[in-house]
Amino acid sequence: MTVLSARPATACTPRYRPGGTVNSDEQHRSGHVVIGVDTHKHVHVAAVMDTIGGILATLTIPTDTGGFQQLLDWADSFGRILAFGIEGTGSYGATLTSFLRRSGHKVVEAGRPDRRLRRMNGKSDTLDAENAARAVLAGFATATPKSADGGAEMIRQLKVAHDQAVEQRSGAMVTMKAMLVHAPDALRRETAGKTQISLARHLAALRPQRLEAPEDALRHALRTLAKRWQYLDVEAKELTQMIAELVDRTAPQLLEPFGIGVDTAAEILVVVGDNPERIKSEAALAKLAGIAPVPTGSGMTSGRHRINHGGHRQLNAAIYRTVIVRMRFHQPTIAYVARRTAEGKTKREIIRCLKRYVIREVYHLIRPAPRTLAAAS
Repeated sequence: MTVLSARPATACTPRYRPGGTVNSDEQHRSGHVVIGVDTHKHVHVAAVMDTIGGILATLTIPTDTGGFQQLLDWADSFGRILAFGIEGTGSYGATLTSFLRRSGHKVVEAGRPDRRLRRMNGKSDTLDAENAARAVLAGFATATPKSADGGAEMIRQLKVAHDQAVEQRSGAMVTMKAMLVHAPDALRRETAGKTQISLARHLAALRPQRLEAPEDALRHALRTLAKRWQYLDVEAKELTQMIAELVDRTAPQLLEPFGIGVDTAAEILVVVGDNPERIKSEAALAKLAGIAPVPTGSGMTSGRHRINHGGHRQLNAAIYRTVIVRMRFHQPTIAYVARRTAEGKTKREIIRCLKRYVIREVYHLIRPAPRTLAAAS
């Protein structure tokens, strides 16, 4: 009688990895993994996904350099890293994105998980991290995040402060004018017909002495609002000057075309970022600005499109203002509008076409020089 010896099992024993949970089925591995990260203010949650074996493990790390290094060491232990898919590369994930790039890894903006899948499967930090990894591996997430390490990021930070100052300045002026409705007749006559600067200067010069009647409180309030408006006006003008200097230093070519001023150029640079090579075509920039039409054809129709209501709305508005300026003062644009109107196009349709012309012009202005790309490679 011949006795056959038993073959030992081939399944691998799962290794212990501190801070993470491990899938025990490790016998089918490709050695190539994708890392998905769900970012938060204090902690990030990561999931590693093998191209064959699926989700292998998850990990929670603090949002500091030590935590980032722990994530990198943990991810390296599973094999060759193809890419990191990170949610919120422009907010909570910005520092992690910068760290991973400096370490030589590819980073992709994972975006928001599909809402239909979220309703079906529920939501948790771990599930969001897994969905980010799946989106990268499936090719749904392909956007390269902004590097945020140059002049465009500086402009963005200054514009945040500038836009808030302008908003609060407008609010102060609206409140002043609303309160003047209840002011005494003499004060209303003194302030009638004044410009905003003159009105703020006049009200800031009020010197109420008493606080015994509603009229006294009104004068105190108007004086306070006027001084606040003056302070915000000075602040907004200083920030505008700094933004103008940065735009002229970063991309002076954007200020050359007719109708593109400092504010529009700043919006363009904020959206494009410090690595414009990430935008691969004119169509990609048009879609990013919400200018590219969206197809709406079905089995019963063909060739139909609708307006794209997505994209960066501030940039879309800036391009719209440029088009309006050109339609009024730019002779070639005036001639184009007349020709298209004679063809039966409506003003709205003409504006859509002109916005696409402007975004095409902008794309060729922001493209990096060939020698810059060669040096970077």
